[in-house]
Parts: sequence; C-alpha cells; structure tokens
Amino acid sequence: MTCTDCLESLGPFVDGELATDEAAVVEEHLKMCADCAAAHRRILATSSQLKAALVRYQAPDVLKARIKASLTDATRGEPGRGELRPLVRAKAWPRMVAAAATVAIVSSALTFAAMRQSGSRDSAEQQVLASHIRSLMPGHLTDVASNDQHNVKPWFNGRVDMSPDVPRLDSIGFPLVGGRIDYINGRSVPVIVYTRRQHVINVFSWPESAAPDQPSVVRSNHGYNLIRLAHSGDELWIVSDLNRAELETFAKLLIAAH
Repeated sequence: MTCTDCLESLGPFVDGELATDEAAVVEEHLKMCADCAAAHRRILATSSQLKAALVRYQAPDVLKARIKASLTDATRGEPGRGELRPLVRAKAWPRMVAAAATVAIVSSALTFAAMRQSGSRDSAEQQVLASHIRSLMPGHLTDVASNDQHNVKPWFNGRVDMSPDVPRLDSIGFPLVGGRIDYINGRSVPVIVYTRRQHVINVFSWPESAAPDQPSVVRSNHGYNLIRLAHSGDELWIVSDLNRAELETFAKLLIAAH
C-alpha cells in the first residue's frame, strides 16, 4: 500500500467502514509509516473533538408544563351521563393529538432557534479547527501555492462569493504560502495560509454583513489557538498552534494591512 492509498482510506478506516482484509493492510502500513501514522492520529483527535462538542438540548420546564397542561385540558371532556363518557373520551383524543402536535411544533421551532443562536459560533469553531487539522495532512494545505498575493487573490475569482484580502506580511515574519477553498457552515469559503517558523496559520473568512467590527475573541482548543473577529463586513477565524501572543500580533497586523 502506498501513502496515497493509505491517506485516502484513513477516513473509512477510522469509521470502521473497511472490510477486514483492507483494514489489516492499512494497520500494517501505519506501523511502518510515521507520516501516515501521524495523519491517523490527527484524524482521531479531530473526531474526538467533534464528538465532544455535540450538545444535547432538553425542553425547558415551561414547555414541559405546557404539554402537560394541554393534555390535561384535552382529557377533561364535558360533564354528562355515564353512557356518554366513552364518546366524550373518543372526541377528546383528536384534541389531545392536535394539542401535543402544536406544542411539539412550537417546541421544535424554539429549540431550533436556540440551537442556531447559541450553537452557530461553536459549530464554526469546531469546523474551522477540524479544517485546520485536516489541512496539515500531506497535500491538503493549499490549492494554490504561491508567496505572491497577485497570484493567490485572483485564483479565488469565480470560485467563492467574495474576494478575500491577501496582504503580504513576509517582511514582518509571517510569509504567505498560498490559499485554498474549504467548506464551513454549508458554504465554500476562502482560506489564506501563512506560516511563522514551523507553524501554519490558516485565515478563514466569509461575508457577514450583520456583524459590526468588534474586538477579537481568542480561544484555546486542544493545543490550538483560535481568534474570531469581524471586520469590514466579514467574519474571520485565525487558527494555529502558534503561541497566543504571536497569533494575536499576527491578527493585528493582518487587520491593519486590510
């Protein structure tokens, strides 16, 4: 098995989708190839991070109370003679079903809205982190490799719905190495790639007209630093294992050069 074949099989291998004999071949290759073994470890780490980030939402107590109240009201029926009670109960069932369905729909809508509001940023964080880790695998870092901004910037024309800024920061220690297209929150986004010594810095960006310019938010996640900020109608995420102080310096220089 070649390294290329192994890397292409790592996803199905981690997910347990390979046949027994195919999985055995991959395992044997991983024992002999340090690069593929490192890629395998990165995929496992990414998978663990994504699973750890899953959030399960429970219905608020107020919704539970409304459901119980709706069911109680539906089963009361109307007073009458004993021989009419079965008919009353029979008529109550459609109201019970309708009430439960209505509350379920409202609950789902409220839960979905809450998930979108509270989880969108966390989702973006996990996605850009996973994309950053994936980019470190051989052959995944750039789609266009160049230290010339006049080669990198035009490459995105017609491929994404924005023209990303590609400032050159070589003179201050952050050389440009190229760019690529990644997939975040259901859309293709440009990624500009810089380095600092042996550290890779990925800069993700997409239009976000509703987000005013704001101070950066820095987070650490499994040994990586992530900076989120909004600037000139765009949302930017900067990801690297570079130390926090230097990455914040890079973010300030990047914005100043926009």
